[in-house]
Amino acid sequence: MTFDLVVKNGMIVDGSGLPRYRGDIGVKDGRIAEIGRLNGAARETVDAEGHVVAPGFIDGHTHMDAQIFWDPIGTSSCFQGVTSVVMGNCGFTLAPCREAEADLVFRNLERAEDISRAAMLAGIKWRWETFPQFLDVLEALPKGINYAGYLGHCALRTYVMGARAFTDAASEDDLARMSRQVKEAMAAGAIGFSTTRSVNHQTSDDKPVASRLATWEEFETLVKSMGSGLVEVAAEATGAATPKARKFYEDLAKLAVESGRPMTFGLFNTRAMPGGWRATFDIMDRATQQGGRMFAQVHSRALSVLLSFETQLPFDKWDVWREMRALPLAQQKKALLDPEMRRRLVEVASRPYEGPVVRGTEARPPEWDWIFVLDKMQGPHVSMAELARQRNTHPVELMIGLALERDMKFFMIQPIANENQAEALELMKHPRSVVTFSDSGAHVTQIMDSSLQTHLLSHWVREKQAFTLEEAVKMITCDIATQFGFHDRGLIREGMAADLVVFDADTVGPRMPEVVNDLPAGAKRLRQKCDGMRATIVNGQVLLRDNEPTGALPGKLLRKRR
Repeated sequence: MTFDLVVKNGMIVDGSGLPRYRGDIGVKDGRIAEIGRLNGAARETVDAEGHVVAPGFIDGHTHMDAQIFWDPIGTSSCFQGVTSVVMGNCGFTLAPCREAEADLVFRNLERAEDISRAAMLAGIKWRWETFPQFLDVLEALPKGINYAGYLGHCALRTYVMGARAFTDAASEDDLARMSRQVKEAMAAGAIGFSTTRSVNHQTSDDKPVASRLATWEEFETLVKSMGSGLVEVAAEATGAATPKARKFYEDLAKLAVESGRPMTFGLFNTRAMPGGWRATFDIMDRATQQGGRMFAQVHSRALSVLLSFETQLPFDKWDVWREMRALPLAQQKKALLDPEMRRRLVEVASRPYEGPVVRGTEARPPEWDWIFVLDKMQGPHVSMAELARQRNTHPVELMIGLALERDMKFFMIQPIANENQAEALELMKHPRSVVTFSDSGAHVTQIMDSSLQTHLLSHWVREKQAFTLEEAVKMITCDIATQFGFHDRGLIREGMAADLVVFDADTVGPRMPEVVNDLPAGAKRLRQKCDGMRATIVNGQVLLRDNEPTGALPGKLLRKRR
């Protein structure tokens, strides 16, 4: 047999958790055709000597619905070895929606997911109305990686109810129309249905996004109309730590049992409620015993807001700061060099915060003991409070000075969840969790978690030795493929889709993020590459060599077949 591609001389970590072995992988027609010591001819070869060959990583929470229209290779996820992603998370999708009403879905996305309205207007050519039509458009788009998508409750509500979706309960007729749309979306190949009930999800005018106006009865009716697929929920609370939160998760478990639909949601630890997440797994265990299925999506590190003069700071809407931060960056730098201006900025920033409640991944009012200098990806990172004490200065004066020293390219991180890394490790090790939750296509100037997979490999495998390489690879390949239903991916087996990643286990790890203005309309975002990646292969074609695009676009839309 002449192979289309052979990956030779690699150490194969096949995604099953079984021990690694040395071998070659032959690919034909986008599938793994043979594994062993291969001597057949090949049209293309990747030499994996000294490298690990693993299944392509899978990310189940990316919000890439808008990004797919202007970024076919799926950056920054693809740079981290990710070959398949799930989008449409948290109830936010671009369909169903009429082009004339696009602002209704933009209203849901703009603040809650930090996706520029100007970028969406410039970058999206509207060619659909219904969700099945949207999937047809996605199928026709050039794609470097594979995509699957939920039907989002917010878009569904605005499609049926218009502006009433942001103010009213659904009528019986509204609910009947939404239920029909749900059934059509599932039949067309949606991976499932997603919604948000999280207080963090607000519109730009400080109103709840559309699905937060839904009653529990509406949500329950839509779930029971699905007939197949997953249900993903942005929950009312992170973990069942309070009586109200416990009732929410118990209701969700009851719905999982009654509907037969698997339920999934994000779960983090928080320093405000240490261990508060543990009761959630107890509820999940009881649901499983009753015939339901639930699994949590967890993270491999602290969920941190990135702070910088290039993106956002805690003081952007404060007096004096507001006017200065509206200036181009070069003029901000000039203002910071003025001693009187610096004095005023420090004085204002030292006052207690009196503004509105901060939501989601927006910068919080500063607690300097919990804001850390990000000058390298590997921790530990020193807090701004500690560094200011060492230098006998105010943290704001320190922040300004460090930014000026580095030509305004200075990052800090502000953890808002998963602050306790011992508890984060417990969450990752729990059998009812999967390690995924990058939000790679959202919060584009606020966080940079596209690299959660390579952080797992560099930090928890290589540095901390909390997992073997085989265990970690299984967590970000086979485990996610199994839970999300990608049954031909996530393992290196003959007959499986040839999604592969070739990396150096001794050097793989995320690089420092950078700010780029490469979105439509010149909008900015954070981007992050990775060290140690030799090749990323999607459906049998090399997408990236040494993390540089080859020009191939072999990705597919992964429709859920029913």
